[in-house]
Amino acid sequence: MMNRKKALSVILTLALAASVVSFSGCKGATTYVNGQVSQISEQPQESTVESTVESSQTPEESSEPSPATENTNYNLTDSIKDGVILHAWSWSFNTIKDSMADIAAAGYSTIQTSPANKCIEGGNGGMQLMGEGKWYYHYQPTDWTIGNYQLGTEDEFKAMCDEAEKYGIKIIVDVVPNHTTPSTDAVSENLINAVGGADKLYHKNGKKDITNYSNRLECTTGAMGGLPDVNTENPAFQDYFIKYLNQCIADGADGFRYDTAKHIALSDDPQEDSSLKNNFWENVTTKIDKADTIFNYGEVLQGDNDRVADYIKAIGHTTASSYGAALRSSLSTGKLNAESLSDLKVGGSTDVVTWVESHDNYADGSSLKLTDKKLIEGWAVIAASGNGTPLFFDRPFEADSDKQWGTMNRIGAAGSTLYKDKNVAAVNHFRNAMVGEDTKMTNPDTEKSVLIISRGSKGVVIVNTGSKEYSLNADTTLADGTYTDRANDGAEFTVSGGKITGTVSAEGIAVLYNDGYVAPVSMPTVSVETDSFTTSEDSVSVVLHAKDSSKNTYSVDGGSEAEFSDGDSITVNVSDSTALKVSATNDNGLTSTMTYYFTKSSSNKSGSSVSFKKPSDWGDKIYAYIYDETVKPTEQNAEWPGEEMTKNADGTYSYTLSKDWSSALIIFNDGAKQYPAAMEPGAKLVAGQTYTAQ
Repeated sequence: MMNRKKALSVILTLALAASVVSFSGCKGATTYVNGQVSQISEQPQESTVESTVESSQTPEESSEPSPATENTNYNLTDSIKDGVILHAWSWSFNTIKDSMADIAAAGYSTIQTSPANKCIEGGNGGMQLMGEGKWYYHYQPTDWTIGNYQLGTEDEFKAMCDEAEKYGIKIIVDVVPNHTTPSTDAVSENLINAVGGADKLYHKNGKKDITNYSNRLECTTGAMGGLPDVNTENPAFQDYFIKYLNQCIADGADGFRYDTAKHIALSDDPQEDSSLKNNFWENVTTKIDKADTIFNYGEVLQGDNDRVADYIKAIGHTTASSYGAALRSSLSTGKLNAESLSDLKVGGSTDVVTWVESHDNYADGSSLKLTDKKLIEGWAVIAASGNGTPLFFDRPFEADSDKQWGTMNRIGAAGSTLYKDKNVAAVNHFRNAMVGEDTKMTNPDTEKSVLIISRGSKGVVIVNTGSKEYSLNADTTLADGTYTDRANDGAEFTVSGGKITGTVSAEGIAVLYNDGYVAPVSMPTVSVETDSFTTSEDSVSVVLHAKDSSKNTYSVDGGSEAEFSDGDSITVNVSDSTALKVSATNDNGLTSTMTYYFTKSSSNKSGSSVSFKKPSDWGDKIYAYIYDETVKPTEQNAEWPGEEMTKNADGTYSYTLSKDWSSALIIFNDGAKQYPAAMEPGAKLVAGQTYTAQ
C-alpha cells in the first residue's frame, strides 16, 4: 500500500533503511534521499517605530555586502583537513554569502553546501524542509549542471564562492553521482544523450531495489530506497560528471563530499559488465582540475563489508559514522571514556570527517533529543582533537525535539545560531591554533564524566558532562602559568608542577591556551520577535533587534532598504512566502545578516470543510487523509487511509475538519488510488477548496 503518509514513510524507511538499519552489510548507505527517500527574544524598547512594508511574490535574495576583510585576523587554517567545516544544510547560496563574516568570525575554514545539481522539483515546488516541499529533493538529480530551484543559480553559486575567497574560506560541494531521481521522465535529455541513451545511464539492475546488502555487486549496482542506480562505470557518464565537477571548481569549489559513496564500486569489486572497468574513483579524483589540491571525502556508513579502509585509499577521506554513533551514545550516558573516544573506529586512519550528528542522523530523528549543551560538549570532543576533520551540522532555525524542522521550516534559510555560539567558536579557534600538535585524551577520575583533550604542551580543552561543576586537579603537560578560559570570560586555571587546577562549569567546557591565541572578531548580531513565522493573517508585527552595531537595515522581498534602531517595530504584509532581510553593521564594517521567511497559511478551523471530485475510475468510498509533518510526532486526522468523506448529491465528496490545522497537507484516496500521487507530498490543506485529481 503506497499512501502519501506511507510515501513519506517509504522514502524515509526505504532510504532510512539505508542508515537506521545500517550496521550490517551495506545497509548503512544513507538516509532519506541522501539515500532517497534558541534564540531568546529581547523585549522591545518602550518607544517603537511603526511602519508597514508591502510584500511581493518573489524575493530578491542577492546582496552586495562589503565586509572589512582587510586587516582582520579570523585565525583560519590554510587547509580543509586542519580546520573545521560548517555544514550549511539546505542554506541557499545567497544565505551562505550573506553569512560569510559570521562564519569566518566563528572560526570555520570551510563551508559544505547541500547538492548544487539540478534536481527534481517535487511538492509543487514547495520550499519547506519537510511538508509542502522536501529537503531531500536536491539529492534527486535530474542533471549534473549547477543550480536548482531550492538553493540558487550558478551565478549565485559563483558569487558565494567569490565571497568565501575574500575571507580565506574553502567551499565543499555535496555531489550525488550514484543515482538520479526516481521520476526518470524528469531526467535531462542532455544527460541521457551525453551518456549514450537511457539504457546506458543506469545499471542493468539499477531500478531493482537492493535486497542483499552484503553482496557487493548488488550493493554497487542496485537501487537504494527506490533511487535508480547510475552506471558510474560508463566512460561517457564519467566524462559528463567530471565536466560538472570541473565547472564547480572553475566557479570556486575547493572540495567534494560524495553522497552514498559505498554504493559506487571500488576497482576490485565484482563487475556487472566485463567490458567496463570499475574506475570511477580513480578518474574523478585524478582527472579533475586542480586534482592535487581538491579535498574529497565519501559517505561510507560503516557496517559489515563496508570496505572503509579501501574507500579512504580510493577517495582520500571518508566519513566516520561509527565514531559519531559512539560519541552520541557517550553524550547520552554522560560518560566520556578517553580510551574509547581516542579511537576513530576506522582502522587507525585519521583521514576521515567526524561529526556529532550528520543531517541523516538528524532527519531520521536519531539525534534529535541531543540538547544544545550536549551538542556543544560533543563538538568540543571532536573539534579539540587533531584527529579527523570535524563537521558541524547546522540544525534548522529554532528547532527542538518537538519542532524538528524549526519555526520557519524553510529551505534556503540559515539555520540555528548555535554554529556561532561563543563556546563553539572558542573550540574552533583552539583547533585552528593547535595545528601540528599531538592529541591525547584522558579522564581525571574513574567517573569519566570529565574528559581532557590535550594538544601537545600548547593547550587543553576540558568537557564536563556532569550536572555539577567540577573542581579539576589533574596531571598536565602544559607549561606552568595562568590560563584564561577562552569559552568563559574571567575563568582562570592554574598550572604548577605538572598539575592543572580550576573549575569547569556543570555541563560545560573550558578552552585553555595562551600560545597562538587571537582575540575573536567582534560581530554585530540581529534577531526578531514575532508570534509566528506562519500566519493566516494578512500581516504580522515584527520587532527588530540589533546589537553592537552602528547601522541597521531591513528590506522585504528584495525591496528598498530602510534603517531601524534596536527595538523598532514594523508591520510586514505576508504573501504565500515573504522574506524579511535584517542586517547590522559595526564600526569595523563587518555585517551580520539574517533572512526570516514568513508563510501565509490557510485558516483551517474546526468545522470548515473541503471537497473532492473523484476520477471516474475510482471506487465509491473516498477517504481524506490529513497530516502535518512539521511537528514531531506527525499529526494526522486518522491512520491511513484517513477518514471517510461524505458523498454529495452532485457527485463530489466533502469532509469537515474536526480540529484546527495550521500547516497540514491532504491526500484523497479510495484505499488504492490516491491524489496527489504516491511518493509526492499531499496537497496544501485549504478550507473551502474543491480539489480535482489531475
